[in-house]
Amino acid sequence: MTETFQFDIKATDGKARRGTVSMPRGEICTPAFMPVGTVGTVKAMYLDQVRDLGADIILGNTYHLMLRPGPERVARLGGLHELIRWPYPILTDSGGFQVMSLAGLRKLDEKGVTFKSHVDGALHHMSPERSIEIQGMLDSDIQMQLDECVRLPAEPADIERAMEMSLRWADRCKTAFGDQPGKAMFGIVQGGDVPALRMRSAQALSGLNLKGYAIGGLAVGEPQAVMLDMLDITCPELPVEKPRYLMGVGTPDDILKSVARGIDMFGLRHADPRRPSRPGLHPARPRQPAQCPARGGYTAARRSVLVPGVTRLFARLSAPSRAGGREPGRHAADLEQPCLLPGPDGRHPQGNRGRPLCRLHGRDAGRMGAGRSGAAVSGSMSAYTIKSRGRGPAAASARR
Repeated sequence: MTETFQFDIKATDGKARRGTVSMPRGEICTPAFMPVGTVGTVKAMYLDQVRDLGADIILGNTYHLMLRPGPERVARLGGLHELIRWPYPILTDSGGFQVMSLAGLRKLDEKGVTFKSHVDGALHHMSPERSIEIQGMLDSDIQMQLDECVRLPAEPADIERAMEMSLRWADRCKTAFGDQPGKAMFGIVQGGDVPALRMRSAQALSGLNLKGYAIGGLAVGEPQAVMLDMLDITCPELPVEKPRYLMGVGTPDDILKSVARGIDMFGLRHADPRRPSRPGLHPARPRQPAQCPARGGYTAARRSVLVPGVTRLFARLSAPSRAGGREPGRHAADLEQPCLLPGPDGRHPQGNRGRPLCRLHGRDAGRMGAGRSGAAVSGSMSAYTIKSRGRGPAAASARR
C-alpha cells in the first residue's frame, strides 16, 4: 500500500498487461473484475465472501446512493467504507449511465441533468460539480466524471454532441476534484461507434493528465465486434502508464478479448432481465452457454421466494445447523431464524407457523413451470427459506 495513487505495470504480452494499482486502502491486481455493489452490497453475498473470492475493489452507484440513503447520511455515518464494513478500495460511477436509462424522466443541458427519481418522483439536479461532491461524501477511492452516454445505434450528430459535452464536463469535474492524495478521478472516453470521435475524445482527455481513463458508451446495444473495433482505436490514444477501465463489460469472453487489447479493469451489472445480468442468479438466454456454473433463477425480490435451481449458496447460508465449529455470529443461522416453507404434506416443520407460499404471476410463474400445483412447488422448495415478516418461532420468542 502507498499514500499516493500509483499504477505499476509488471509484465506485458503484446498489448495485454499485468499490473498493480496501489492506494492507501489497498492494492488492485490488474486485470481486475470489480463486483458491482449498487447500493453498497453485492447481491446475494456477504462482503467477506466477495473478498475471499479475490476481489480487491468493488463498485458503488452514485445515482442510487444519492437517492437513498443519501450522500449526506452516508457521510455522517463515516463514509461508504465504514457503513458497509469494506476497508478496501471502492470505485463509484458518476450516475451518467443510469440517467441515460431515464430518458423519459430527465432533461439535459450544459449545466447538468435534471431528472425525476424512479423511487418517489422527486426532482433532482446533478451537475459535474455535484457528482464529484457526492462521490466525495461517499469517500470513494476512484471517482468517475459525469458524462452523457448515448445508447447505440444513434445518429452521428447526437454522438458528437454528447462526446463534446462530456469533454467539457470532464474539465469541470477535474477542477471540482482538485488534488486528493491517495484518490483518483477517471475521465470517460465517449464517441459511440464513430472512430474519429473516439480518437478525438481520447486525445482530449489525455491532455487533462488524469490519473486513469475509462472507456464508456460501449456494451449499450452494439455488437461485440463493434466494441472491439472501438477498443482497437481508443487504447493506443490513451497514456500507457495510466490504468484503463472498460465500463459495463464483464462477461468472460468480453474480458479476455478486451485484456488482449490493453484493458485493465472491468465491472458489470445489467438491469435488463433479457441479458445475462448477475449470471450466478439469472438464467442464461436460450441457446447461450451459461455464464456461471451456479446459475438458476429467482422470483422478484419483493416476493422474497427462492425457486429451484438457485445457487447452493442460499441453502448453505440458511442452514440452521451449528455443526462444524464455525465462528459464532458469522453465519446466517446465528441471526434471526427465518420461517421455513411448508413441506409436501402441507405441514410446517416447526408447528405449521410458517408464512403461506406466495402466489406467483407473469414471468415468475413461467420460471416456476406452468401447471405446477402449490404442493409440488412447496415440496421442491422445502429446503429453502423465505424472509421473516414477524411470524414464526423467532418472532414469537421475541414477543415473549
